[in-house]
Amino acid sequence: MSGTTPLPLPTQRGARLLRKRSLNLSGHRTSVALEPEFWHALRLIAQRRGLTLAGLVGQVDGTRPPDRPLASALRVEALREWMPALPEMAGSDREDWLG
Repeated sequence: MSGTTPLPLPTQRGARLLRKRSLNLSGHRTSVALEPEFWHALRLIAQRRGLTLAGLVGQVDGTRPPDRPLASALRVEALREWMPALPEMAGSDREDWLG
């Protein structure tokens, strides 16, 4: 196998798809990594709501459950905006909803 380049590990391949942004939230810098499609959806949501992207992220950060990572909360916010029929799953086994 000399002369071949090893494939990157799956986590390395996935990490290339994420775009990291640094924001000021509640007076401190934080970084969030999301897929470009989610950043695009969040920019559209912020524009529709008359907010900056940082303002939208701050709102989501302030209302997310403490056990949910910010990146996950932002993805869910995007899904709820574009899929309003998405049911609330609080207090349920979320994996069961995925099918």
